[in-house]
Amino acid sequence: MKLLELEDAEIYFYPEKGMLDCNTYLIRRDKATLIDPGSMQTVEGLISDLERDGVDLEEIECIVNTHLHLDHCLADDYFRQASGARVLFHPLQKKFYHVVVGEVAGFFGFSAPQVEEDGILNELENVEIFATPGHSPDSICFFVEGCMICGDLVFEESVGRVDMPGGDSGQLKESIGRIAKMDIENLLPGHMGVLKGRENVKRNFERVKALLSWL
Repeated sequence: MKLLELEDAEIYFYPEKGMLDCNTYLIRRDKATLIDPGSMQTVEGLISDLERDGVDLEEIECIVNTHLHLDHCLADDYFRQASGARVLFHPLQKKFYHVVVGEVAGFFGFSAPQVEEDGILNELENVEIFATPGHSPDSICFFVEGCMICGDLVFEESVGRVDMPGGDSGQLKESIGRIAKMDIENLLPGHMGVLKGRENVKRNFERVKALLSWL
């Protein structure tokens, strides 16, 4: 569904549909960027939702991820084939691929799938990209016109777990501290609901500070 009408773009939001899935976002201009396609178990439903919103899959120019945990990236290749879009990895995702994909898969007791990219994500049009390690060493956020697509960095009154391979509580605190200082009007996390309005976002960061003291 269309979540926000911005000056230069539209942002669409597709909530997670159960276990091993995540929230998916689409930044739509003349061409579109798909962020965190999520799980193969729910990919057909996501495609139906996009089509219901009038999004032609051929509009999608690139597919990117906030990080490469499998609940966020398993459907990358499916959308690559369905849309003709390119899958782009941030340099941190290339660097830590074997930790975030391989070691985390082993952590849950299954073999790591092969997740392949077509190129390196250096920049996106009118979108700022921030490295935010902590939940995983390859985590990044996308900031567009006051909207922060933050993956599993922070949620409503919660933060990303740090007990999987590559997780680091100190880095998570530092990343959240940096992002919390920004002027964010809408916080769009990788799980649960979105937070709209600067005061709601600010209040959420204040509550999260208490959680960070436990890590």
